[in-house]
Amino acid sequence: MQDIVKFVGLDVSMDTIAVAVADAGRREARYWGTIAHTPEAVKKLLTQLGGTDEILACYEAGPTGYELQRFLNRQGVQCLVVAPTLIPKRPGDRVKTDRRDAIQLAQLLRAGELMPVYVPTEEDEALRDLTRLREDVKEDQLRARHRLSKVPITSRCKTVEENDEVEERTSEMAGQPTI
Repeated sequence: MQDIVKFVGLDVSMDTIAVAVADAGRREARYWGTIAHTPEAVKKLLTQLGGTDEILACYEAGPTGYELQRFLNRQGVQCLVVAPTLIPKRPGDRVKTDRRDAIQLAQLLRAGELMPVYVPTEEDEALRDLTRLREDVKEDQLRARHRLSKVPITSRCKTVEENDEVEERTSEMAGQPTI
């Protein structure tokens, strides 16, 4: 395996990917540009960057999932997914832009300061999604059950058990003489 020559930081959103590249050595990382979040655009970027075995890429874990990581691995590029909470930040540095995030990721990747997260297999991810969906449905079911149990209270209706008791009392009273 060859040495890594290019460290690529990717700031991934649903529609676009901001790309920054830090070459091996101490030069400043440079902003490459923004590309569409499509397989064709990523393939074109890889051809422009050079040999795939000389590239190490990373991006923050987020709502876009792990598809980009899997795609890059299939193309022969090593790709890390890093936890956003474990990315070192300077105190007071609150400005977040796609460009700055991509450059920072490339620089920290080259410095070896990023901690990758576990990337589940597609089967593991599907099972996790199914489990989360089931938990959500069970919560919705419990919420609906509670909502239904409160309907008699809010509309001042009696429940079935209360109606039975009232009917029993009125039938008992029906046999007694009135004053």
